Amino acid sequence: MKFKCDRQKLNKAVENVQRAVASKSNIPALEGILLRAEKNKITLCGYDLDIGITTSVDADIYKEGSIVVTARLFSDIIKRMPEDTLSIETDEKLIIYISGGKADYKIIGISAEDYPELPMTASSEKISIDGKTLKSMIRQTIYAVSDKDENPTQKGSLFEISNNTLRIVSVDGYRLAIRTEDVKYDGEKSFIVPKKSLQEISNLISDDTENISIQAGGRNLTLVIDNYTIITRIIEGEFMNYKATIPSSYTTEVTVNTRQFINTIERMSLLLTERIKTPIKCCFENGIVTTSCNTSKGQANDEFEAEINGDYVEIGLDNKFIIEALKFSETDEVRIRMNGSLKPLMILPSEGENFIFLVMPVRLRNG
Repeated sequence: MKFKCDRQKLNKAVENVQRAVASKSNIPALEGILLRAEKNKITLCGYDLDIGITTSVDADIYKEGSIVVTARLFSDIIKRMPEDTLSIETDEKLIIYISGGKADYKIIGISAEDYPELPMTASSEKISIDGKTLKSMIRQTIYAVSDKDENPTQKGSLFEISNNTLRIVSVDGYRLAIRTEDVKYDGEKSFIVPKKSLQEISNLISDDTENISIQAGGRNLTLVIDNYTIITRIIEGEFMNYKATIPSSYTTEVTVNTRQFINTIERMSLLLTERIKTPIKCCFENGIVTTSCNTSKGQANDEFEAEINGDYVEIGLDNKFIIEALKFSETDEVRIRMNGSLKPLMILPSEGENFIFLVMPVRLRNG
């Protein structure tokens, strides 16, 4: 294999593909990047058996071939080479020669034959969605994905597609996040995407990404994002019946300024630590939201005005959970719906229901 290419383009491709490279593996090749030189392009692939990322870079190919190169070392070398044009070649002993300007390296590679094949997605049907829309949907729901091992299906987000609508759902037992948008697909599909894959999908979506193609079938999901292809495993199992947790009615509705509510909760949180996890008490009555926190470190009280309709509510909230839900609403105002002090608190936009966030209350000591 022998080729020349632009260093900056190769460096960007290596940085993105490296996200899917295994940090430690029983298969040494998976700790590297597969390079393949053919047809005036260099194809790069990173794969850790859960997620694979591939892309290609234009190059002058003098000899076709393939090899696996240690990811971290290769990335560090490419990043620090002094010239904008690089020359890379390999020999029959799997030695990789990298040169640019007066700097050159000789490093040991791994045979491409040791690199596992990426899985195929058992479907030709494509779902189309705008890049910024998908990035926003992931950002507004991924915070509620569980990091615990008890229920594997909760370690990813449910993608539910029907009647040209995509719904992304995340749940961790204490909160639930739902985001809904239109897509170009009139069929029905549902699948669970792992949290790590969602993070890498979001990372690859740029401000210039317009259309993303999604194929789901069998045990795998394939997305085409600009010049990158992501293949990820789908989490098998049945996602919880989240629809049963969404209240069909409410006794109290409050419209609040999002930033004002966040600031108030953050002020109460100054008395909390990792060891002190007392709930913050929130009372909604007569156009006033009153908050208080009483811990071994001291006591704090605050209040602000809001539009309140319905019954008086006194509820305990986990400061982290309510702050995250409010922040990821990404709107100036939100509606908060409640059914007393022991039922989930529901957060919606000021108009419509393109997102629904549920937060479980924490029982207050005095009630």
